[in-house]
Amino acid sequence: MLFIFNSLGTPPNSAIHKYMNSKKVPQLFVATGATKWNDPTNFPWTMGWQPNYQSEAHIYAKYLLKEKPDAKIAVLYQNDDYGKDYLKGLKDGLGAKASSMIVAEESYETTEPTIDNHIVKLKASGADVFVDITTPKFAAQSIKKTSEIDWKALHILNNVGASLGSVIKPVGFDKSQGIISAAYLKDASDPQWNNDAGMKEFFDFLAKDFPEGDKLDASVIVGYGVAQTLVQVLKQCGDDLTRENIMKQAANL
Repeated sequence: MLFIFNSLGTPPNSAIHKYMNSKKVPQLFVATGATKWNDPTNFPWTMGWQPNYQSEAHIYAKYLLKEKPDAKIAVLYQNDDYGKDYLKGLKDGLGAKASSMIVAEESYETTEPTIDNHIVKLKASGADVFVDITTPKFAAQSIKKTSEIDWKALHILNNVGASLGSVIKPVGFDKSQGIISAAYLKDASDPQWNNDAGMKEFFDFLAKDFPEGDKLDASVIVGYGVAQTLVQVLKQCGDDLTRENIMKQAANL
């Protein structure tokens, strides 16, 4: 095996993290933003691709400290490395004010069929900000439930759950007004990118090779972007297709 590429999820990648490095097999551009993937000293054969979760959470914390310094924050997070990474980033970003600003925390398991009960408990805390650290299925449930119980808190949704095509549109734009998130990719629905060379390439690819692909689905855009990154790595490798050179080129984009 030359390398594995864009394997999905923080817990699955954590499970093979030490093994891949002990065998010196590139664990390349993992499909998770956990902060741990940026540790070339101890794990030189693993590399992330997307911005890390803690950095994203710092952005939300900075926003809240500026715009709502007296906020009462309720946090919902997935009970694994992914959710805890975001939560740590939020608390670190809030600094000394974290303990007074965060009034409620609820974790959920991926095996739970619904998170409705967690949403109801968080609303009961009296929070006026809802920090929603969820994957798409549960993000959709949280948007739907906050609308149903008329919880008017400022809703901050992590990038993982903020796909326009797979979350916001199915739940309903009417239920999703006012949600704040952070994005690191160009939005295919935004006309400002209509004449962008990269966006034109993406649309041409969809038309020719993936006509059933939804341009609004963040996973489609991520898939295209990360694949283009790998293409560039392989081009830079030339004829030297060794594990060592793949990691060297990936680290020199």
